[in-house]
Amino acid sequence: MITVFGSCGLDLIANVPRLPAPGETVLGGVFGMSPGGKGANQAMAVKRSGRQVRFAGAVGNDDFAKRALELLKAEGVDLGATKVAEGEATQIASIFVDAKGENVIAVLPGANATLTPADADKALEGLPAGTIVMMQQEINQAATERALDVAKAKGLVSILNTAPFLPDTPGMAHKASILVANETEFALLCDGKTEPLDQLMENWARTHGQTVIVTLGAAGARAATPEGLINVAALKVTPVDTVGAGDTFCGYLAAGLDAGLDLEAAMTRAATAASLACLKPGAQPAVPTIAEVEAALATA
Repeated sequence: MITVFGSCGLDLIANVPRLPAPGETVLGGVFGMSPGGKGANQAMAVKRSGRQVRFAGAVGNDDFAKRALELLKAEGVDLGATKVAEGEATQIASIFVDAKGENVIAVLPGANATLTPADADKALEGLPAGTIVMMQQEINQAATERALDVAKAKGLVSILNTAPFLPDTPGMAHKASILVANETEFALLCDGKTEPLDQLMENWARTHGQTVIVTLGAAGARAATPEGLINVAALKVTPVDTVGAGDTFCGYLAAGLDAGLDLEAAMTRAATAASLACLKPGAQPAVPTIAEVEAALATA
């Protein structure tokens, strides 16, 4: 069973014709709320891929907590390691999505900021060697780093998604077994350098003895391992909403590896799932099922 240690919350999504500039007001259209948080989104992707998953995180003692967890509960995600932080608010993400499907997001962590290194110890306690543990950076960073250290000591397979990128990300990114970053995040790891991407990725993988995966949006994804490079394509789609696409990629990647797929096959499935996630609004509601992903792969 995959363990996801990370964030959970509620997304407040506003559709606007274009993203506002600083100080500008833009009249929008449809508003919606849906469960979110990068950790919960990734757990949902694992579950809809057909694999078993437990989510370890935190919600507040408020009205938003029930809505934040409702889809995970409905899908059968193990929430036994999710705590209620008394006196705290459940995480809220304010998301604006433009007519092209691009977005800007502001996150108020609330209960997620209460997760501690002790919570990381509890989340990973008793896991056998080889278990996949997935993390992001929307919770207390000390807790994430502790989870990475414990995973390494226990022989677990840790996957770290570098979103959202934080000032201390470069100092701990090398601790994961597999690192997943988008182009912007990987450039920040490489002192702002973006080209030649293949060489930068190969240098990183060789230096840190680590697999690094860079997601490229419509161009798919690329991986560098100490043994070589892998490129996979995305589906050609017209995005409705890109919120949660990266989380869908991460969840399906972990699920594919957990199912015994090799890295290239797991990445291909993950890139296809991420593309399909762009065709519906919201994060968790848009995560495709394994049947939808396999149908898309069969016709691609």
